[in-house]
Amino acid sequence: MSKVTVYTMDYCPYCVAAKNLLKQHNIPFDEIKFAEDDDASWDMLEKKSGMKTMPQIFNGDELIGGYNELSALNRSNGLDHLKK
Repeated sequence: MSKVTVYTMDYCPYCVAAKNLLKQHNIPFDEIKFAEDDDASWDMLEKKSGMKTMPQIFNGDELIGGYNELSALNRSNGLDHLKK
């Protein structure tokens, strides 16, 4: 079973929007919040995703992307597969 993980940080409106979208669709997720000055965690995540922005959303080990990509999935009815 794949699990959705959302990497976030404080004061990030896109992080809030992504979590709200997942909640609206009853998609369970784990949130991992990074501090702005946690350089080691940021570096690790950037190597994993190739992204420098938040949120970063994964379905298991597969990168979904950020809020824009999650929203695009929603518009194309692609969020249903995340419930499994």
